[in-house]
Parts: sequence; structure tokens; C-alpha cells
Amino acid sequence: MAGAAASLGTDPLTLADLLRVANSPGFDRWQEQVRRTGGCAHPIRLRGETVTRDRATGEVLYSYSTANEPGGMLRVACGNRRASRCPACAWTYAGDTYHLIRAGITGDEHKDVPATVRDHPRVFATLTAPSFGPVHNRPASGRCRCGTSHAEDDPVLGTALNPETYDYAGAVLWNNFAGDLWRRFTIYLRREIAARAGLTQTAMKAVCRVSFGKVAEFQKRGSVHFHAVVRLDGPDGPDTAPPAWATVALLDGAIRAASARVAVPVPSAGAFAHRVLRWGSQVDVQAIGALGQEELTEQAVASYVAKYATKAAETTGTVDHRIGELSELDQLPLPDHTRRLIEACWDLDDAYPERLLARWAHMLGFRGHFSTKSRRYSTTLGALRQVRADYRARQERRERGLSEDLDDTEGSTLVLAHWTYAGQGHTPGESWLAATIAKEIRLNRETAREALTDLQGMGGWDD
Repeated sequence: MAGAAASLGTDPLTLADLLRVANSPGFDRWQEQVRRTGGCAHPIRLRGETVTRDRATGEVLYSYSTANEPGGMLRVACGNRRASRCPACAWTYAGDTYHLIRAGITGDEHKDVPATVRDHPRVFATLTAPSFGPVHNRPASGRCRCGTSHAEDDPVLGTALNPETYDYAGAVLWNNFAGDLWRRFTIYLRREIAARAGLTQTAMKAVCRVSFGKVAEFQKRGSVHFHAVVRLDGPDGPDTAPPAWATVALLDGAIRAASARVAVPVPSAGAFAHRVLRWGSQVDVQAIGALGQEELTEQAVASYVAKYATKAAETTGTVDHRIGELSELDQLPLPDHTRRLIEACWDLDDAYPERLLARWAHMLGFRGHFSTKSRRYSTTLGALRQVRADYRARQERRERGLSEDLDDTEGSTLVLAHWTYAGQGHTPGESWLAATIAKEIRLNRETAREALTDLQGMGGWDD
């Protein structure tokens, strides 16, 4: 406990609460609950009971009540994908995203994606936002336009060289319409592919399908850009081979041409003039190598996408919660560049009420999903979560001496349950202990995966 005290610094309240929790009669069970949540930082607390009866005889086979749990509550994981909110649940989300993206690149029979997708044309594309004004950066020359050679962690990187001339309204509108830009890009991409193949769009649908999995990332300047795995399949998705004309070179050219065609008009409103939003000129498209034969490997792509799946606009110095009133900014330690972007959202809100800019000001206007995929790209996050839930359900039924068959459609047992919400989160001491448990779980899993990597010659979030 001396080490714990040292790690806690001089916070006597947290230390006192930690000692209280550690000396509570139900501490072992509390630890077990927290471990089952993965060390969740803000678990949801529930009160209630469940009774399992034999449907034919009415005999009680198993009963459970939170009355016997520590504090009279059951703790379940919050499931928040943001690393700034819950590192433990975000790590799980990143792992699921890794599996989802990787299955669409390499195939995975457990996720209903055949290994033959490795033979399909696949690229890793990055679409960026245009310039809204010069910002502090680290160019290849080593010297920024301001005359300084910035360190990699310099807080001024990404901020406007001249805040008075920077187009903050354009920046937040671009973020707000980024989802529309992506939607139109996918439409034009299919048209470009059809045209390059000499086919009508209807004819192309009969022989080729475009599949993708993407993730959004905030640049330091506060603008969103998208990373996407784009793949060409046969008409029924990954189970069917694409036509011979579907090549990486054709896909590369189609992506660049489609991104250049996209234009989203924003009508004038109030003091804000009409503008047309477009993708930035920096479009990067790289072929994905199979079995490490090219520089951009399959695992590197999946790991990269998973890395950004748990991040949001907080990387720019903004907050991870909604801002109810603009006056709240005075109590927040925001960088000037970020504050101006948030203020621009509020300034634009009355002019474009349907865009909900003030509501999404903490996201610098962005209101889309950070991770999305086309229907036939690979498995779904819901399916991955269901696999975990089914595993735990079978484990619990086995421990209770019940049948592990979750597909018993006749229903030999009847489960009656009643749950009520009892709050969320930990006390200060519980938070410290939960964080320690989360780190331990992660370290153990990473160690096990490293050992598996040595055996299989591959890494990442492998099962």
C-alpha cells in the first residue's frame, strides 16, 4: 500500500477512500466485478434480481440478487469509445475496430469473410480538408513560415499564423458537412469506376461492388480527415471475385478523380456568404501489401485505423462534452485557436439552425460517426460484441449447472429479471483501483498476444 500512496501523491481524500474500499468486507467481490468490466472507469451501477425457472415444472434453477453484492449493486461496463472518458472500454472498442478492419483486408472465417479477399484490389486512402489559412507546421524544410523550427510537441503546431484572417467559419462548416462530402465521394467513386470500366452504373452493379471501412481523425488544426480501406469485390461482396478489369491502379485513379469532383454547396445565410465545400488537394492512396510484401502491411493498416477509432476532437485541446452556454468557455483551459473554432460554431448556429452547430461545438462542428463501413465490408461491431456476450452467457450457465445451449428455441428455462439504474462511476479510491486493474488486464493481454505473435509471425488484436 506504500507504493499506492506514493502513486497517489498528496491526495489524502483519495488515499483514505482507497483504504476504505480495500478494507471493506466485499472487496474481493468488488474486484471481481471491476475485472469483469475490464477496469471500466465509469461503470453503470444496477440494482435488481433475476430468477431462472424450469419452464415445465416451475422449479427455481437459479436466482441472483444484487442485495448480496458490494453496495447492493452490480457494475457493468459503460462501453464508451472515447479514450478520454474510459481508457478501458476504449481499448476494447479499438480492439473490435481492429478485428473489423483486418477481417475486411485479410479475411476471417470466424467473421464470415473468406481469405480470398486478399486477392481483391485493396487500397488505404486518406482524404483531407482544404486550407482555411496558413498554420504553424513542420515542413520538410524544417522551418515554419513563422521562421521557427518547431519541436514535434510544440503546442502552437496547427494553430493559425494570423487568427484574424483564418477562415474559422469555413473550418467548422467543413467539419459539419464532412459526412455529406464522404457520402458524395462514395457516389462519385462508383461512377468513376463504372466509367473507367466502360460500363453503365447498372451494369457495374451486376459485376462489381465497392466496399470500405473508414475512420475519422482530427488534425491539429482542428479539421477532420478520413482514412479508409477501399476494396473492390464481386457483385455479392467479399464472397465473390471482382472482374479482371478491377485493379489497384484503376481504383487509385478513380479515388483521386472522384474526390476532385465532390462539391457540397452551402447557401448564404445572414452575414455568411454562399460557399462550396470540397476535399483538400492532398489525397493519398496506397496499395495494401499481402503478407508484408509491400511497405504498407495489412496489420499496419488495421492498427492505424483502430488507433484513431477511440480519439475525437480532444487532440486539438477541446473538451469531450457538450457546451451548454458560450459563457462556459471562460472556465475552460482552451487554446486560443480551439476557442475560436468553438465560438465560430455558436456564431453560425442561428444562420444554419438545421446543422446544430452549437450542439456540436465541442466537436468543432463535426457531427458524424468516427468509424463507419459499407454493408458488405466485413463483420459488424454489434456481432463482435454479441460473440463476447454469448461467451460470457455460456460461461455463467456452465457455472450454474445449466445447459450451455443458447439456441434452445423451445425454451426449457424461463428467465425473469428486473433491473433499475442506480448511478454511474466510482468513488475516488475505487477509480484508482479500477485504473490499476485495467492496466493489469491490458498488460496481461498484450503479453499473451506478444507470445502469440512469436508463434504466428503476426501481431495486433489477435484472438
